[in-house]
Amino acid sequence: MHDPGPQSTDPSRWALVTGASSGIGREFCVQLAARGYHLALVARRADLLHALASELRHTHGTACLVLPTDLASTGACQEIERRLRKAEIEVEFLVNNAGYGLPGRFTEPTWPEHDDFIRVMVTAVCELTRRLLPGMQARGAGYIVNVASVAGLVPGSEGHTLYGAAKSFLIRFSESLALENRPRGVNVSVLCPGFTYSEFHDVAGTRDLVRRLPALMWQDATDVVRYGIESVLNEPPRVVAIPGRLYRTLVGLNRFVPGFGRLSVKRMSKRFRHLK
Repeated sequence: MHDPGPQSTDPSRWALVTGASSGIGREFCVQLAARGYHLALVARRADLLHALASELRHTHGTACLVLPTDLASTGACQEIERRLRKAEIEVEFLVNNAGYGLPGRFTEPTWPEHDDFIRVMVTAVCELTRRLLPGMQARGAGYIVNVASVAGLVPGSEGHTLYGAAKSFLIRFSESLALENRPRGVNVSVLCPGFTYSEFHDVAGTRDLVRRLPALMWQDATDVVRYGIESVLNEPPRVVAIPGRLYRTLVGLNRFVPGFGRLSVKRMSKRFRHLK
């Protein structure tokens, strides 16, 4: 069994994870609980959050604050902050993980659907970070992991038009945030996985399509999350964290041979996206 690393013995150490009910977010909760953190759990599905809280309490003795929240809703982040203050919880480790994809070309989803997507993928990340960061700065300690994607590091694809753009934003946002906050004791990292086994493709309606991918392109959420946690805890932190040698190689090729990335994405777009 993998050593979870240094254990927290301080009962006041809390982590907050968005998109905590499944996939990468759920795995972050499990691994952070194994490291001794208590968890504030944020997602839309209250039943799954309560089930996870029960599991973490039973397995690790973890205290949990369940916060069923739709991050697309106006005032969602403000309400999360209010609930944390009421519970006298100071968040030391923030994981902005909530996300999904909108299949099809840009004009196929309605604007309200795009608006909700931007609120969850970009606006909520910025607002929640802005609300929790001052406390970390005042205490001189904190960790922030923003979950992006390799899609933010390669040319944009046809379909899922805003997805790569949103992930690119998170990468640049995280790089700047890391530079600003490293001197104040707050580590920031952006996790950029490739195709990872999770509910993401079921929600996006692309499960049958991505099954055509070679097995070597798939990553396990356990390994992805472990790499993400180790990257932000590292001294100095690994700011742009790309799990998997294959994906680091592909990103490197795209950086030095841009035509390779554009051609690859163009070929893959129609094969692994819902496009007509």
